[in-house]
Amino acid sequence: MATLETEPQPTLIELRERFFTALLSDVLDDLGYMNQAMHHTIRPLDSSLVMVGRARTALCMDVYERPAPGENPYELEIKLVDDLKADEIPVFACGTSGRMAPWGGLLSTAAKFRGSAGAVMDGLVRDTREILAAGFPVFHGGIAPLDCKGRGKVAALDVGIECSGVKVNSGDLVFGDADGVIVVPQEIEARVLEVAQERLRGERNTLADLEAGERLATVFAKYGIL
Repeated sequence: MATLETEPQPTLIELRERFFTALLSDVLDDLGYMNQAMHHTIRPLDSSLVMVGRARTALCMDVYERPAPGENPYELEIKLVDDLKADEIPVFACGTSGRMAPWGGLLSTAAKFRGSAGAVMDGLVRDTREILAAGFPVFHGGIAPLDCKGRGKVAALDVGIECSGVKVNSGDLVFGDADGVIVVPQEIEARVLEVAQERLRGERNTLADLEAGERLATVFAKYGIL
């Protein structure tokens, strides 16, 4: 008896080429996961870049005094970047105080040459011209020149965090493009990607019918996709 072969799960490169955040957001909504898109204030520095990879989480905390002599306020930040593997994405939970920019040009350069796929933070970013020149995808909650020293530091790595309203764990799939950032939890990733491939076919059929001149109501009734 012949057996049905399931379509192989796409690679990260294939995800980057095929999918987009709106598609994944719709699929997650349909599966009952309606809080996987980061707040609309999280924007890409370069909207032409697509970011796909695995989260490495960093939990930041506010501080209100300069570090003591000999203390390294960047210790865990450096540890995270130096430990990055190919296609990993540092995700910083900084809160909404806007007191510090935990990411800048030097970290982007170091991460890029470790094979990182990008960086995400609900805090601020700086050295934007340098990051843009490097072509490194960075998604951020604002831009300011504020160094972390005396304002904040990374308190823990690879712990569960909430970044801009979305729970993130190291290893979760993170997808960012011009529309924003989506996080797909590992435990539902296979199902999400399976449904996303099915929906992508439907979207292509919908587009083809619309480009052929069919009415929107007719096409929606046919495919149920808008």
